[in-house]
Amino acid sequence: MAMSQAELVKALVDAGVHFGHRASRWNPKMAPYIHGKRNQIHIIDVRETLKGLLRAKKLVQQVVASGRDVLFVGTKRQARHAIEDEARRCGMHFVSERWLGGTLTNFRTIRSRLQRLEQLEKLFETGEIESYSKKMKSTLRREMDKIRTNLDGIRKMDKMPGLMFLVDVRREHIAVKEARKMGVPTVALVDTDCDPDPIDLPIPGNDDAMRAIEIIVRELADAIIEAKQMRPEKEDAAPQPRRRSSRVTARADGGEKAEELPKVENPAVEVQQPAAPAPEAAPEQSAQQAPQA
Repeated sequence: MAMSQAELVKALVDAGVHFGHRASRWNPKMAPYIHGKRNQIHIIDVRETLKGLLRAKKLVQQVVASGRDVLFVGTKRQARHAIEDEARRCGMHFVSERWLGGTLTNFRTIRSRLQRLEQLEKLFETGEIESYSKKMKSTLRREMDKIRTNLDGIRKMDKMPGLMFLVDVRREHIAVKEARKMGVPTVALVDTDCDPDPIDLPIPGNDDAMRAIEIIVRELADAIIEAKQMRPEKEDAAPQPRRRSSRVTARADGGEKAEELPKVENPAVEVQQPAAPAPEAAPEQSAQQAPQA
């Protein structure tokens, strides 16, 4: 059940979302989101947190309703379980163990590793693994477990995500750089020691408080579930044949269909050609009329 804004603010404050880091560790770019300082610890403005969360929910709904997916990223201990549970609940992709360099920029290689995971799983499911030696079985099992641990959350991601949500920008700096390079919009829970500039939509808040992370991720997951019901099913199927047909005709324009274009224009020329002899017929008639005169 969705919470009202007053209930949401109370839950966030109770979870400690307003506690930042020590003032000595702050990033000056976070100044607009800081309310004050207490016992040498920065206090984050909860109004800015709520504003960023509401804007993030609206952006997430727009992205998901248009048919694209969201990638949740949170590998720190406080965020790992919340990211994994909520991403599974809303049916989106996630990275909760380790961000492998090139997950977005070298996506083809990541897909090949996922294909390898499917091959290994098939070996164990069909019992074909029993034909290998004991040492090879343990080696293949370790390889399968390693790939599954790192990539299980994105095994169904067959295209670039439409949006990425991150917890702790400093820890996930590689993911942020890859998202910027690939043009993927980013939403992140940003603490007082982080740089909000690389993030498209920052949500200022405590990225170390487990309960605060759970509340924010749950709100975004609820927004995704609502937006999934607004996805146009027919529009996804309709444009594909149109695009394919246009590409086929565009490629065939250099061949057979290039000859069809003049054929369409020729009738117009042929229709105009009978009009051309009309002025020639006029002098013949005048020539015939001249002897009669």
